[in-house]
Parts: sequence; structure tokens; C-alpha cells
Amino acid sequence: MASMKRLPVLLSALLLFSLAGTGLALAADKPDVIAKNGVVAAAHPLASQIGVDVLKKGGNAFDAAIATSFGIQVAEPNASGMGGGGFAILYSAKDKKSYLIDFREKAPAMAFDGFYKLDDKGKPVDRATNVGWFASGVPGHVAGMEMMHKRFATKKWDELMTPAIKLLEAGVPVNKTLNGIITDQMARMQLSPTKTFFDKTFFKDGLPLEEGDTYRNPDLVASLKLVAKDGAKAFYTGPIADKIAAAYVKDGKGWITKADLAAYKAVMRQPVEGVYRKNYKLAAFPPPSSGGLTVIEILNILENFDLKKIGYGKPDAVQAMIEAQKLAFADRGKYMGDPDFVSVPAKELLSKQFAASRAKLINLNSSIKGAEPGAILKDARGSTTSFSIIDKAGNMVTVTQTINSFMGSVTVPEGTGILMNDEMDDFTMKKGQANSVQAGKRPLSSMASVLVFKDNKPFMTMGSPGGPRIITAVSNIIVNVVDYGMNLQDAIVAPRFHNPNSEKTAMEGRWSPELQKALTAKGQVLDMRKDVDLYFGGAQGVMIRPDGSLHGGADPRRGGKALGY
Repeated sequence: MASMKRLPVLLSALLLFSLAGTGLALAADKPDVIAKNGVVAAAHPLASQIGVDVLKKGGNAFDAAIATSFGIQVAEPNASGMGGGGFAILYSAKDKKSYLIDFREKAPAMAFDGFYKLDDKGKPVDRATNVGWFASGVPGHVAGMEMMHKRFATKKWDELMTPAIKLLEAGVPVNKTLNGIITDQMARMQLSPTKTFFDKTFFKDGLPLEEGDTYRNPDLVASLKLVAKDGAKAFYTGPIADKIAAAYVKDGKGWITKADLAAYKAVMRQPVEGVYRKNYKLAAFPPPSSGGLTVIEILNILENFDLKKIGYGKPDAVQAMIEAQKLAFADRGKYMGDPDFVSVPAKELLSKQFAASRAKLINLNSSIKGAEPGAILKDARGSTTSFSIIDKAGNMVTVTQTINSFMGSVTVPEGTGILMNDEMDDFTMKKGQANSVQAGKRPLSSMASVLVFKDNKPFMTMGSPGGPRIITAVSNIIVNVVDYGMNLQDAIVAPRFHNPNSEKTAMEGRWSPELQKALTAKGQVLDMRKDVDLYFGGAQGVMIRPDGSLHGGADPRRGGKALGY
């Protein structure tokens, strides 16, 4: 095996070789950055630039996060926006404390367990949970950003929204990723009750916008200006709320009402915490996100194996990681849901003793087939986006925001330009489960952004999109950094694998044939993907290096770009 000193160079060379055969290009050839005063790592260079500009003008990391949040939904309209929600995890250098803002969507008041008609296989008929008016939960994005602004920001609200508005007014250049997603989502957009909007916004002469074309959405510009002027009340009780409610009353018989919007509140929660390899403390998203608990459980299980000694990419190390994923996902399926509605045994799931008992079930020479306990959750293809920021004061923040599927529920209330989410698809359709549908309930999420502290000092923060693959991406990156000594960019670039307690393990094609053969002999059924595959998410992160400089890492799977100054 190559020495640890040579590993980053080899990984970079391998990635460049792989990219040459996939058509996936690095953003400006170099997605990461090392800087002194501040770093923003986002899935689109235009959004990263918006955040860095705020830092340069004296804003803190939280000011930059609000500006980047609105900027990324303009630059990446397929993945997130005011019609969705998410989570933000923050570290305040002044308070020396971690915070969590939950702005996850909520089920409308009309929702109830058993609302959706299911076929004989237990799946919703007519795609009701991911296309159309009954797919959407009550959006939380604007409320979440306003909460962050009131608690942590220093700049004026409208000043932070202005860059996104100007970007959309000028028109956003379509990149290869957006072109590919429009093409991929054509069939869903044709099912939209607001098909006319999608035809005029994402198509030209009946064909998807191509790389180099310009994306425009004048109705969204108007909506953003209203929010910039009047804040969250414009969205939840003002003219935007009127338009959203009117659309659902007209076409959806009132699924989301003005009362639902007016009642929505973002929530400040306590992050879940864990420790990995004694001196790395983690703060992560708590329920209703399953991500933090599941990432920490995976790492707790892996503490029972000396991964560094076994060696990076060695069959026994990868086998241990795959089996740990299966066990943690089994527990996720059984125990996790919205804590406002179900009792989540977080303390037990986070305990080292529980993890040790789970680790005893792992055999490095054979594969677990259907880990117990817990129902296997679907492996939905979430769109989502995640970005991370650090400033010169040491404030850190990672925001993961989403409209769930690419293009959300493919519905846009008339006159708003806002793509509504399809988060109802994240509920379990079986009755009586921790994550079953219930009015006012937040659906379970896989978002798993983390703050990492080394020797009790701020060290790293990151997140990723990708549905349940977020969890395995984040845990893989942490292992790469902590156990294998990789820098942040190499840890993000390294090939990934994912098994949410299913029959097959998805793996990027860059893993060696020897490893694939060895894992197959251990009983793993491999689903080999492209060498560099967007399926595995698009992680963005920032890290404080030993010399005090800041390293931003971005994921070429998503065309991400870290910028700093």
C-alpha cells in the first residue's frame, strides 16, 4: 500500500484520470482553496463567490451563510429554495457553543396516517407523494434563515439577499449539472400541474436548456424582493402566502393553507454529540434528522476496529465500514422520527456500549443479510444542497437545504416562481411507525452535517446532499481524515460506498478490482457505479489547518467550488 504521505497525490491523480473518462470537470480545475481570512465551500462557484464577498465586506460566517443560502437556490434551482427546508448547524466562536436551527418542512393540517392510497406493494398510487400538490410539506426555509439572522448575523437582511436577487435578474448561466438534471427530470415535469412554468423556464424550443444558455425566473425575482423587504412575514402571512394558498385551494383542494403557513415556526434544537477516537468531538443534526445519530453510531461501531492499522482500502477495513452502515441504518429505521411526536432513544443510540454490542455482530469474513432491528428505509434520490463556511474569528456553519427530489414536487404556485418541495415522500407510508404521516409532523431526514472539534478546538465542518447517502458520505469523509490522515479535499474526492441495510452495496468504480473481488468473497453483492458518480452526493466542507490557515474542500461530483480570501 502507498504510504500516507503519497496518498493525497495518488488520489488526486486517480481522480483526474477518472474524470477524463466521465466528462465531469473540476470547477476551474481546482475545487479546493487555502485562505487566511475566510472560506466558503458550496456546490456552485457563483454561490461561493456571494458568500466570500459578504466575508470581505466584514460580515461573519452567519451573514455569509444567509447570502449563500439564497444564492445557491438561484444558482442551483433544482435542489433547494424558499419552497423547501433544511437544517443549519453553527459554532459561535464568541459563545464557544454549538447551535442547531431546524427549518425542516412540516406536514399540513390535512395530513393523517393513512392519507395516501397505497398499492398492493405498499407504495403510494399516482406518485402522489412526489408529484403534484399533495406531495408538499409546509416550507421552512425562509423562517430558518430569519432565525439565523436574528440570532447570529451582523449585516442587514435585505443586504444579504441582494446578491442572489441581482444574480437572478442578470440571468444564471446553465452549467452541465443543471442541463443534466433538467434532461433527467423531463418526464416528471411533464406530469406537473404547472407544466407551463417548467416549459418556459427550463426549456427552449421544446428542448432542455443547454450548457451556456441562461436560466431566468422573473416571478422568483419578485418573490425574493418581497422577502428582502418584509422578511419572513412576506412568505408566511403576506402576499406570497396568499399566492401559495390560492394555488393549493384551486388545484389541490387546500392541502397547504394560509393557516398552515402562518403557524410554521423554525426551531432551535440542541445538536447531538459524540466522540470519535477519543480526541475528536462531533456535534451533528438531531432528530427529525436521522443523520447525526446515524453518523455517530457508525463511527462508534468503527471504533471497535483499528482501521488505520488495517489500512486504507483494504478488504477488512471496507468490510467493517459496510457492515457498520447496515447495522446503524437498521436502528435508524426502527427508532427515529420527529421528536415532537415520538420518543427517540438518542442516549442509547449514541452510547459506546450499544455500539460495542452492535460491533460484535460484524464478521470480517461474511456479510450480514438484513440487519436487525428495524425496517429498511427506501433509498430515495434526494436533490438537496449543502455548503460550509468559516470566518477569521473561527465561526463555523454548515447549512443543508432541500426541496427533496430534483425539482421538488414539480409544482410552482402561480406568480411566485417558487418550486415547492415533495417532502411528504420522506414519511413512511406504513401506519403506526415512528416516521408515519401526521399533521404538523416533520418527516425524517437523512441530513447529516457535522461540526468536528479536535482536542476541544474547532477543526472542521461539512455536509452533503444525497438522501441516505449523505450519512455514509459524511462518515466516510471523517474516517478518511481521522483514521487515514487525508486532507479535507482528498477525503472528499476519495471513492465512496453505501449500504443502507440493503442487499447490495453501491460502490464507485475507482475501487480496485482486487478489493471488489475480496468483498465479493466476503459475501458482499456489489452494485458498481461510475468512477465519479453524483449518486454519492456532493460534499462541501471547511477545515482549520495546524498552521491556522483555512482549507475549503469541494466535491467535483457536484461541480462544487471552495473560495476564500
